[in-house]
Amino acid sequence: MGMLIDGRWHSEDRPRNGTGGEFVRPESPFRAAIGDPAFPAQAGRYHLFVNAGCPWAYRTILYRRLKGLEDIVSLSFTLSAAGPEGWTFGDVPEAILGARHLHHVYTAADPAFTGRCTVPVLWDLEAETIVNNESSEIIRMLDAAFDGFDGVNPQRFYPAHRAEEIDALNEWIYPDVNNGVYRCGFARSQTAYDEAFDRLFAALDRLDALLATRRYLCGEEITEADWRLFATLVRFDLAYHGQFRCNRNALIDFEHLWPYTRDLYQQPGVADTVDVEAIRGIYYGSRPPGILPRGPNPDFTAAHQRAG
Repeated sequence: MGMLIDGRWHSEDRPRNGTGGEFVRPESPFRAAIGDPAFPAQAGRYHLFVNAGCPWAYRTILYRRLKGLEDIVSLSFTLSAAGPEGWTFGDVPEAILGARHLHHVYTAADPAFTGRCTVPVLWDLEAETIVNNESSEIIRMLDAAFDGFDGVNPQRFYPAHRAEEIDALNEWIYPDVNNGVYRCGFARSQTAYDEAFDRLFAALDRLDALLATRRYLCGEEITEADWRLFATLVRFDLAYHGQFRCNRNALIDFEHLWPYTRDLYQQPGVADTVDVEAIRGIYYGSRPPGILPRGPNPDFTAAHQRAG
């Protein structure tokens, strides 16, 4: 999808694979936090640049809704599909910086930036810079940084009494499932694909067995671990099963994972954050010939029968 090198856009794709053909995800370079001395928690100070189809950006879209931060953190979307200059805002520049492409946001923060221009981006409107572009850290900020502000949901999805359990779940769900689907889709050797495929479905089987014994990953309480997993599961049949060759079976074939996904989808406010066409657009529209599939059409609204 291209990248910036010393602040200049290069549209040719650069390798993201190791010597064995395995996909290697680069580290996010901006890692400050709301609550640091330079970035105090203030309503109206922060803005998110996101893509509705991207699972990493989707985490922040979801948390903004769940925590009731719509009047505290503003938001703008790129178009679903990437173009020759990466994520784009289309013919009409976005309102905050007048940017046409996401790479303009990165060079506004660092005119000599080198790297990939990914979403989400948490932008400081006052300091005019990027605070953070690592989704796992941004959702932790959104979970706690604005506690006590008017209208903010006080529920914590990373509560102290569950922190160790959530961290332990994230430690294997991220590499094998969240990133595992990408390790299948972007593998450049049969060996790398096979290894990623086996780990992905072993993890999904493990999760299915776990959810046979409890409603959510940590019991009867929805936590960060559930929402991080949901961002992948809600995209599984729509994109990863076909486009990324994650096709041992579909999500709807899992006895417990599929109703669990519907349970989370049907939580208040969540359905409005899931943009099925954007999900199809990011995974199929960005790749030649850009034809969007008309199916599958999983019914996330069907009764899940997981009420505790």
